[in-house]
Amino acid sequence: MNRHVWNPPAAPEGAHGATPGSGVDVRIAPSILSADFARLGEEVRAIEAAGAALVHFDVMDNHYVPNLTIGPLVCEAIRPHVSIPIDVHLMVEPVDALIPMFAKAGADIITFHPEASRHVDRTLALIREHGCKAGLVLNPATPTHWLDHTLDKLDMVLLMSVNPGFGGQRFIPGTLAKLRDVRERIDVHRATGGQPVWLEVDGGVKTDNIAAIARAGADTFVAGSAVFGAPDAPEAGGGYHGVMQRLRDQAAAGMRHDRPQIPEDDFKPIYDKTTGDASCHSTSARP
Repeated sequence: MNRHVWNPPAAPEGAHGATPGSGVDVRIAPSILSADFARLGEEVRAIEAAGAALVHFDVMDNHYVPNLTIGPLVCEAIRPHVSIPIDVHLMVEPVDALIPMFAKAGADIITFHPEASRHVDRTLALIREHGCKAGLVLNPATPTHWLDHTLDKLDMVLLMSVNPGFGGQRFIPGTLAKLRDVRERIDVHRATGGQPVWLEVDGGVKTDNIAAIARAGADTFVAGSAVFGAPDAPEAGGGYHGVMQRLRDQAAAGMRHDRPQIPEDDFKPIYDKTTGDASCHSTSARP
């Protein structure tokens, strides 16, 4: 399959992860599960314009989780509207059959739950074979020992801070200790020559708790209703600039400055808007 590299223009200061003057990368990933689906193209363009680092794409099957959401056709439909990566979170069982479909639809990152795969290592390999960044998702009660033999194969660890299935839930405070545990694992892994791994958190992230979440070790933050439920006033031009800036500022204030920062270029999407050819390859080769 022919792939065409499309490099997005340089983002303005403060957008797509960088917080002015902070020296740290804060990545906000609005979950389109909370967006207005009647205006989905407009909504994803608006979050990118407001500085979103990723589009978080929640896939639920009414089997692994008690809800039914969206599939590859929606991913393919929004791909031409944004240049930032699409972060596909598969809450489905089994997972392997959907991976090639989302890769073809333009996903850049694909994460899944280890309980939903019979062979976790094989599923991670399948994601990478299709050119996407790969990640594991740990539910609130899922132990971190899943990372013991997989961390060297991961680009992202996603910790659920709610039980998956529905948006708008409250953050589970016990996630903070789990974040600290995983952050320590990642930092040791990096210090001993391992590849970059992003640490994402999803569920109940809001402006009043994102600083504590960042302080515990997260660097990437999924926010659904917190973003799409707080649009800018129409007289200010609409969009989501205000809430996105507040989230970035609060996260930067809480983020530990002693941990290694992962360059944004490690997750640049590959997409050619001229030809419409989508890919989920990274611009940096894995070791």
